[in-house]
Amino acid sequence: MESSGHARCPYLVVRDPEVVRDVLHRPADFSPANALIAVTPLAGPALRVLQRVRFALPPVLASNDTDTHAGIRKVVAGFFTPATVAAMEPRIRELAQEAARNAVDQLDSSGQVDLVQAVAAFPPSVVMLELLGLPVRDLTDLKGWGLDSMELFWGWPDEDRQLELAHSAADFYVWLRKLVAESRKAPGRNLFKSLAEHGLSTPEICSLGYFLLIAGQETTTQLISTTLFRLLEGSAPLNWEDAASEAGSRTMVRHVLTTESSVPTWRRVAAKDTTLDGELIPAGTEILLELSGNHITSPAAPASQSMPSEAARRSQSAGHGLVFGSGIHRCLGAKLAELEAAVIVQETASALPMIQLRDHQPEWIRLLSFQAPRTVTVRNKPC
Repeated sequence: MESSGHARCPYLVVRDPEVVRDVLHRPADFSPANALIAVTPLAGPALRVLQRVRFALPPVLASNDTDTHAGIRKVVAGFFTPATVAAMEPRIRELAQEAARNAVDQLDSSGQVDLVQAVAAFPPSVVMLELLGLPVRDLTDLKGWGLDSMELFWGWPDEDRQLELAHSAADFYVWLRKLVAESRKAPGRNLFKSLAEHGLSTPEICSLGYFLLIAGQETTTQLISTTLFRLLEGSAPLNWEDAASEAGSRTMVRHVLTTESSVPTWRRVAAKDTTLDGELIPAGTEILLELSGNHITSPAAPASQSMPSEAARRSQSAGHGLVFGSGIHRCLGAKLAELEAAVIVQETASALPMIQLRDHQPEWIRLLSFQAPRTVTVRNKPC
């Protein structure tokens, strides 16, 4: 463990995997209440934009430290059962193959293609909405809203940028509230109707849906993007040809999950005076848990570290058991995300066997708890 010395980053940074696991398995001592709080406090103009649309995010799932958590989690888990996820594989493969064909067409017509937009961006959104029984629409807007909300809540935007992001978040929230109202009355089974039947209010369903519709697809897009980039960059333990096989793609996705997943860190707060790894932790201490290697670069974030970090190397022998969290708040979509990433990487490598990176230094998404290249632009290898 170590403390960050930066005044704007008041976190106790925990990197040892066993200590991270200890924190995650002690929710009464280390609450998730701060998990979804904006890293950079929102200024007045941004708050007013959100208030005008009655934007509210009461704790429901990821940040819920009350007795209601277990029941709500059970409802959501019903949409992510192992059988349900396994049954989605043919649909995931269909979407991946369609996206890969489109990437081939773009490459043939223009000489280059961004694999993030062509293959990584949209299949996870379609899969998530279909899995939850929600209508598949407005995907481009949903992707933009997701990235903006990640920056608003996990980034370091100045006041002008906060205002831009707040307008995006407000648009997303209005769209979401309409979708919740529609879903309550829709025939058949869907997540929002199930949550309403469980007794959740519209603001509570919107709060859960707000982050679920971001995390459930954008983090998978980012996992796919990083995996594709590392394969094509040549720094991975496997090569592009290996990734065209099912075994190779699964192995590569697991490698990225261990070394630099799209969610490298997560937050907790000490709910009371307690101890951790033999040290006294006062109540209210903000804690940043390292789940996998990360290379955060903001001056407001913890000091940069090598990728993979020493903690990630130590945890590699045990697989990637921490990257999706652990304990009662472990990510419900873990198996789905890993399956989607492996299938999309495999189908992309199969469809585009003779490509190379056009840009070896793309801009990266660098937020407190999210990371990935924004683009993975490729071209055909010269003959």
